[in-house]
Amino acid sequence: MMQNVHLAPETDDDDLYSGYNDYNPIYDTEELENDTGFQQAVRTSHGRRPPSKTSLTSSMGRPMTGAIQDGVTRPMTAVRAAGFTKASLRGSAFDPLGQSRGPAPPLETKNEDSPEEKIRQLEKKVNELVEESCIANSCGDLKLALEKAKDAGRKERVLVRQREQVTTPENINLDLTYSVLFNLASQYSANEMYAEALNTYQVIVKNKMFSNAGRLKVNMGNIYLKQRNYSKAIKFYRMALDQIPSVHKEMRIKIMQNIGVTFIKTGQYSDAINSFEHIMSMAPNLKAGFNLILSYFAIGDREKMKKAFQKLIAVPLEIDEDDKYISPSDDPHTNLVIEAIKNDHLRQMERERKAMAEKYIMTAAKLIAPVIETSFAVGYDWCVEVVKASQYVELANDLEINKAITYLRQKDFNQAVDTLKMFEKKDSRVKSAAATNLSFLYYLENDFAQASSYADLAVNSDRYNPSALTNKGNTVFANGDYEKAAEFYKEALRNDSSCTEALYNIGLTYKKLNRLDEALDCFLKLHAILRNSAQVLYQIANVYELMEDPNQAIEWLMQLISVVPTDSKALSKLGELYDSEGDKSQAFQYYYESYRCFPSNIEVIEWLGAYYIDTQFCEKAIQYFERASLIQPTQVKWQLMVASCFRRSGNYQKALDTYKDIHRKFPENVECLRFLVRLCTDIGLKEVQEYATKLKRLEKMKEIREQRIKSGRDGSGGSRGRREGSAGSDSGQNSSASSKGERLNAKLRALPGTNEPYESSSNKEIDASYVDPLGPQIERPKTAAKKRIDEDDFADEELGDDLLPE
Repeated sequence: MMQNVHLAPETDDDDLYSGYNDYNPIYDTEELENDTGFQQAVRTSHGRRPPSKTSLTSSMGRPMTGAIQDGVTRPMTAVRAAGFTKASLRGSAFDPLGQSRGPAPPLETKNEDSPEEKIRQLEKKVNELVEESCIANSCGDLKLALEKAKDAGRKERVLVRQREQVTTPENINLDLTYSVLFNLASQYSANEMYAEALNTYQVIVKNKMFSNAGRLKVNMGNIYLKQRNYSKAIKFYRMALDQIPSVHKEMRIKIMQNIGVTFIKTGQYSDAINSFEHIMSMAPNLKAGFNLILSYFAIGDREKMKKAFQKLIAVPLEIDEDDKYISPSDDPHTNLVIEAIKNDHLRQMERERKAMAEKYIMTAAKLIAPVIETSFAVGYDWCVEVVKASQYVELANDLEINKAITYLRQKDFNQAVDTLKMFEKKDSRVKSAAATNLSFLYYLENDFAQASSYADLAVNSDRYNPSALTNKGNTVFANGDYEKAAEFYKEALRNDSSCTEALYNIGLTYKKLNRLDEALDCFLKLHAILRNSAQVLYQIANVYELMEDPNQAIEWLMQLISVVPTDSKALSKLGELYDSEGDKSQAFQYYYESYRCFPSNIEVIEWLGAYYIDTQFCEKAIQYFERASLIQPTQVKWQLMVASCFRRSGNYQKALDTYKDIHRKFPENVECLRFLVRLCTDIGLKEVQEYATKLKRLEKMKEIREQRIKSGRDGSGGSRGRREGSAGSDSGQNSSASSKGERLNAKLRALPGTNEPYESSSNKEIDASYVDPLGPQIERPKTAAKKRIDEDDFADEELGDDLLPE
């Protein structure tokens, strides 16, 4: 061991820092394995000798730190350290961290069978069910939401019973019970189970342990309002109003608004006015101002309507100006921020609020303008002046355009045109809207030159106006330039893909160009947008008919009559298609339905009469031909058909009387005289000679007339003969017209006999005066006025939206 001991050298230099960096190898623990003395001590009992019983003392006479004295280990510091206890035994080793005690025992496992743990788990499950119910309601699955709410209610009752058994009633979780009951009542109300919802709300309201439960009477009042029990609704609203402190001003205003709406529903306008006037004096808002105008309108108070309109105009919107979203500099960071907030949720909410305010103001102006002054024009002028002096200056032009629309509804087209022409010098947006409506008006009047001129003006003012482009395409379409019209319609669709008029007109254009596949694509796209449009369904069926696919045409016509079940034109078209397919029974069904809806369609009447003759029910055919003779009293063929049906059914006397009546009305009709001669001969009447003489004279006159026609000396004679209604003179036309009747074997050309030419009457003589709404209007392109000024906003629809959300 001595070889590792180094003595300090004797030096005369008194260096304070000498030996500071010297290294003593005794403290080198890494070399202990090579230290033979240390290893010898470890292997022998020398290293395991017990400590000396003599206490070690310091040079100052006090025990050393960690030394044992009187059986107690002295602490290492003045403060008792971790691991030191007075009860330490003599000779115990110093162990401040308690490592000699071994590892800590494992944590005690929870006893899942304990009542407290069961209550905790059940409470967690109830909360989860309430959350799932709310999520299902927000997703629109009301049935699932109600089931979850009921399940939560059942488990909450079990939870309450278990808590009562384990703890005192004061420890019951009232907040959880309130949440479960309130959610259950809300789900009952959402599923329109109003009786159950009211019972659940009553349980909450009557429980004095629930704080602030009285405000739920608002929801009970809402339910009574939905049930049209207005007296109870007002009662509960007032009870809720009494229980809500005055510091909750917004809630009280909403309840008073509901009270006012309920008074309007009951016709108690004076009470409604009191509620809305209080709201407008305390916290004015758009809905209350609009409803106040409605109430004054109902009682006819002109001056109060004006004041209420001014109050509505003065309601602050509380939105930022549009200048906020315009970049003031070229700073890229500022531009990025503005771009981010330009269309965020807050900006969208501001747009919606502004649009709602404009809607209320426009509707109120349209409502009161005709009644606040001597004429609606003066009333509109007053509203325009009020609007110009407010924050809604841009609405003044829209009101002027609405004034023109009102003139249109009153059929005063000149005043409408004059009003719209005043906007020719306005800014581009207003000029484009006015020119679009002027083009629309002139197009309806078939003044295509003026319509084209104003359509050009509208397009030049606003190239991205789809309505203007559509009207321009219509004027080109009317001139027959279908390719160019299609280009305008396509451009309108590029600017606004939701412009249904342009898409419809493209389909018509392609149909005119015989590009049926493209036309069908357009109408099918339009059908995806307008699911129940009768015109679109008719066009699809018509295109399939042109493509010679009658089955598809029939299927789309069936959809059409499901939308408009009383459209006689669609029903007759179905009958025609079934007739062409050879299904006479189905054809008869739809022709008969068409006749029942509109009993004045000559073609339908003719088909039904021919059908009954073909099926040997001549008596039933008589009523149809009699109706045809009433519709066209100057057409002799219908009366001849009535007489023919009498004769074929064996009623010769009635047939003779009918022929005589026809002869009195049409004394120059040859066919009538021929049958009079035949019938008188068969019956043996004396008048046969008289009728035979008249017949010979008429036949001779007919021969002379035909000779004149052949010689060309008197061209008018033939035309007069054709106007007589004689089918004999029209026999040449019948061969060409009879092709239309080939789809029905029982057509008139196959009636009593081939030697009776009057019964093969030409279809060209039918003067069908009926024009079905789906007829010519379907083939005409749709005009487009500005949608935002053509829409009718009915004031009554706004009343139901004032209910307080639950």
